[in-house]
Amino acid sequence: MMKIVTAAQMQALDHRTIKEAGVPGTTLMERAGAGVVACLEQQLGSLRGKTITILCGKGNNGGDGFVVARLLHQQRAKVRVLALAPLPELSRDAATMHRQLARAAGKTVIKPFTSASLVQTLLHDSDVVIDALLGTGLSSDVTGRYGDAIDSINQAHRLTVGIDLPSGIHADTGAVLGRAVMADLTVTFGLPKLGLFQNEGIDHAGHVEIIDIGIPPAYVDAMDSRINVMTAPFVRSVLPTRRLSSHKGTFGHAGIIAGSIGKTGAAAMAAKAALRVGAGLVTVAIPASVNDVLEAKLLEAMTMPMPDTKAHTFSRTALDRLKAFITARTAVAIGPGLSTHPETVELIQALIKQLDRPAVLDADALNALAGRATRLTECKIPPILTPHPGEMARLETDATVQSVNADRIGTATRFARERGVYLVLKGARTVIARPDGLIAICPTGNPGMATAGTGDVLTGMMAGLLAQGLTSWDAACAATYLHSLAGDFAASVNGQAGMIAGDVIEQIPHALNTLG
Repeated sequence: MMKIVTAAQMQALDHRTIKEAGVPGTTLMERAGAGVVACLEQQLGSLRGKTITILCGKGNNGGDGFVVARLLHQQRAKVRVLALAPLPELSRDAATMHRQLARAAGKTVIKPFTSASLVQTLLHDSDVVIDALLGTGLSSDVTGRYGDAIDSINQAHRLTVGIDLPSGIHADTGAVLGRAVMADLTVTFGLPKLGLFQNEGIDHAGHVEIIDIGIPPAYVDAMDSRINVMTAPFVRSVLPTRRLSSHKGTFGHAGIIAGSIGKTGAAAMAAKAALRVGAGLVTVAIPASVNDVLEAKLLEAMTMPMPDTKAHTFSRTALDRLKAFITARTAVAIGPGLSTHPETVELIQALIKQLDRPAVLDADALNALAGRATRLTECKIPPILTPHPGEMARLETDATVQSVNADRIGTATRFARERGVYLVLKGARTVIARPDGLIAICPTGNPGMATAGTGDVLTGMMAGLLAQGLTSWDAACAATYLHSLAGDFAASVNGQAGMIAGDVIEQIPHALNTLG
């Protein structure tokens, strides 16, 4: 995991690094600029001959831009710098980097901002646009020449790179302050900024790369931050080792309670996902009248028919058999495709109170808890809940989808603490909350995953990891990261618009192999 910081926290870390560790601010700037150039090379290959326009503000963000310009000039790129402030108005370190650029590349490379039309002309002829206008200190709406420059960047429709964060985005909330740059790539320094993972900041940041600029790890460790971004090394570290002497029993038996007429697909996808993520055995409890339909969809998973209603949903008379089913499993998932039939709702409410092993509650299991979330405190082992914003709004008293989305981190934190559960609030940059207040945000995933069934896949993956012995926190984080990574691989193969949940399942092994 890597800590996510507010603007004030990052400023304090920078200040401490400069004052206590004795690292000059210009050195941090050099490292930041080198990181941007390295990211560009990774994306574009050789930068020689590329026409790159950099827009620089008067603060340290502009100073980073001047460094980038000098380093790109050394790479034989065709560099043009638009300075929105004259040299006397620049911050001290930015002025130093301005002078170094002028000495290295010539003063003609740096052009003063005179009009929006000049900006538009330069950007139109550019291969890449780099936004070094405004940094983390922005707190009021962008106006004047900075606003005009941002509008010109967005109208140019060129590959756009934001330095530290897109200009116009609030570093803490992700809100657009009047107007903001739409970046394809944001290269952020030291630690990720909270605004990159919230609200409009998600769309404006594009892909986020984090560059180490040499903040001492001890300073980061000493900083009080309860919000983290998941990383591949963390996920790799919690996945189980598959020893040569292993057998299917080694990797647990996941039970999935799911399905009803017309919704056996949800049960099948959850079961397949649990197997794909490494569970040794998977059995699906299913209403008896739709068991044959499910068996036709599953080869590797087993099924166990249960008493059902005339509507082909779970009957309340299935309670004792489902309790026995759970007892015989290492971990369980409850919810995909259950329906909201009144008898089924009563059954699920009674069953949840008696959960005595690691569990994932999703979909109609969450709907059964609408207005009754206090019952979660009766669970012997805190379950993982995986609501989307609509389900979250039904679980929370007086909440709406709008209020949930407006404060995803706060909503998840409060609910997990009050109910003593692990909460996975799905959506763009999924938020995971622990009962003690720790938060993790998933950096992977894409809009192609906004399709029916991907939530069922995530539920199955969590059940599969729980069955293999991961803690609830580790299983929730690892499954979410792998699920979104598999979604990214699926999008690269099929495109986002044409993706279906089955594509994500097929890419789970690739996601696991990528982590090594």
